Amino acid sequence: MDASDWQPTACILCECNCGMEVRLGGEGGRHLVRTRGDRRHPVSRGYACEKAHRLDFYQHGRDRVLAPLRRRADGSFETIAWDTAIREVAERLGRVRDTHGGASIFYYGGGGQANHLPGAHATATRAALGSRYRSNALAQEKTGEMWVSHRMFGASTRADFEHCDVALFLGKNPWHSHSIPRARVTLKEIARDPARTLVVVDPRQSETAALADIHLPVRPGGDAWLLAALLAVLVREELVAHDFLRAHATGLEPVLEALRAVDVAAACARAGLDEALVRRTAGVLGRARALASFEDLGVQMGPHSTLVSYLHRLLIALTGSFGKPGSHFVPTTLVPFTGGAGKGKSPVVGATIVGGLVPCNVLTEEILCDHPARYRAMIVEAANPAHSLADSARMRAALASLDTLVVIDVALTETARLADYVLPAATQLEKAEASFFNFEFPRNAFHLRPRLMPPPEGPLCEAEIHARLGAALGAVDEATLAPLREAASRGRAAYAEAFMTRVMPDPRLMSQASTILYRTLGPTLPEPLREGAVLYGLALRAALKHGASLARAGFAGTPLEAAGALFDAMLASPSGVVFAVDEWRECFERIGTPDGQIHLDLPDLLETLGALCASPADVRDQAFPFVLSAGERRSFTANTILRDPGWRLADAMGALAVSPTDAAALGVASGGRVRLTTRRGSAVVTVEVSAAMQPGHVSLPNGLGLRYPTDGGGETTTGVAPNELTAVEDRDPFVGTPWHKHVPARLERVAPGEA
Repeated sequence: MDASDWQPTACILCECNCGMEVRLGGEGGRHLVRTRGDRRHPVSRGYACEKAHRLDFYQHGRDRVLAPLRRRADGSFETIAWDTAIREVAERLGRVRDTHGGASIFYYGGGGQANHLPGAHATATRAALGSRYRSNALAQEKTGEMWVSHRMFGASTRADFEHCDVALFLGKNPWHSHSIPRARVTLKEIARDPARTLVVVDPRQSETAALADIHLPVRPGGDAWLLAALLAVLVREELVAHDFLRAHATGLEPVLEALRAVDVAAACARAGLDEALVRRTAGVLGRARALASFEDLGVQMGPHSTLVSYLHRLLIALTGSFGKPGSHFVPTTLVPFTGGAGKGKSPVVGATIVGGLVPCNVLTEEILCDHPARYRAMIVEAANPAHSLADSARMRAALASLDTLVVIDVALTETARLADYVLPAATQLEKAEASFFNFEFPRNAFHLRPRLMPPPEGPLCEAEIHARLGAALGAVDEATLAPLREAASRGRAAYAEAFMTRVMPDPRLMSQASTILYRTLGPTLPEPLREGAVLYGLALRAALKHGASLARAGFAGTPLEAAGALFDAMLASPSGVVFAVDEWRECFERIGTPDGQIHLDLPDLLETLGALCASPADVRDQAFPFVLSAGERRSFTANTILRDPGWRLADAMGALAVSPTDAAALGVASGGRVRLTTRRGSAVVTVEVSAAMQPGHVSLPNGLGLRYPTDGGGETTTGVAPNELTAVEDRDPFVGTPWHKHVPARLERVAPGEA
């Protein structure tokens, strides 16, 4: 093999989607026999963690679905032809639409990590069905942050850790969960620079906390008190950036009044932290030249999560940590999927919909009821809610009660096993795919990667599946497609003119734009990139909305010219392309509130802060004296598309991390077993004694508890599925995010030989 044998692709296991290069070989030339980071990728620049090198386990899962499946009356599946599957699925869903309305058809998914094009293509099917409501994993994690950020800034923000002098991570261990480019390199650079300070808020002494200059080992669930104390110290010690706030913010006085009322000593005690350490940390944050911060699931899946997001955003604003290098920014994005300050309510529960997403923890209530507007059918695509959402037993009951459940996926997942129809999809390596988590600044990049190999006989790419469903539903006919096909045959300019004159002015056709682009522009593209045709529409949108940023990246001219040049660059750049170059001053222009100011005073959340500070001390339920974090990211856990347990080189069974103090009290050592019980369920788990854990705090990894075929034709389940132990009612009162990181639990030692 020579250098030309290396083919560019991307890791699909976290939002960073680092560029990878692979060599194919093995049976049929379909195995990833060697992998390495892609130095030509404009963001990751050759960086990759250990997980990315295990992608062959994804490509060759034993539970792959290779033909459409239909459920028989006895619950088993039978193989059917694609024409039959498409016709029957369209008929079943069309019948639900015609009887109960399209709003009763719920869509869950839209692509996993780096598997984003299905979300674009599914919009056409949803429009044809009149499906209004949807959700995905973001609603389990980020909606509180999104809701707060858009109320305060009118936009979602990110942070520049490469140039900050103080880095703050709240409930985040980027050593394993990444989310920032070249995470481990960046963390090491900050940690070894005496002029920079790394601050980590985490109950555990995580790998990131071990590098930190300041580790705040907050009591599990105590983050809101910690942030209240930090902000109160900033106010009292006159560390607030008043000049910045006068120029860019409104509503300061009610916030200052609320923070002056915070009892710092009491808040520190509730957070379980030494007051002197908290005051020292506040001084570091308040005197930072450039503060970059990141909140993640450790706080976003715990008590007071939306309040924590508000207090975090107040910290950003009150320190003036926005719109300058090393601080927070608003990036240029191709798809604003983190948008929305909360528009609309779910039909049964009346839950707030943020960023277009119904809270995951209300789905069972929206289905298992007699309400006339309940969800009666679901399309689940590249997602596994039967495993990934709270209270799996209740979720399985809800899915089983639907009139129709259609799953579009690569493998026979826990959700697919419950479906009426399973439509087999190509893997991410068997089709063109793209990475949409584009959050860099000032140079933002996009990665359209060509397929590495065609799919085997049977599976189809999602673009083809949705195009066929749309045709069966009568959404797009040949008379619509023919003029655009003819225009495409005459070149890109003719096609652009036809698309803008025929499709864009017509709302009905625009709702089918992804299918139209795939069917008409797609055939003119190289076959390994065909599914990327939908990106032409996104390039045009970007050119219309972000013309100056695209021009600085080299895509100038009229919107049509810029969009065409950007689209061509995407097709011609298999390792990714810088599509936008921004300037820091533009961050202030991107504050999307009506008056262009940061809105500090959110009365409902300030009232919640007051109630928090006045609340009595927590009394732990003695029947459940432990706090369980259900779903910790570890060195060999990731999203559940890696279903083969053989991919794990460490912690294969997904042990329960327990402090030495608690292990001694229970009389167990590493490798011993305990019965872990919550209010929802119970499981026997293997113990790992870990000095990183606080007494009273235990942790299970994410990504385990999957059913997987064995060599002998049987089936195995490795580790514990965390959501067998979580409850839907444990959720944030504002936006419904689950409290998976704060599950009341108890432990009992299991004697050798005891079940």
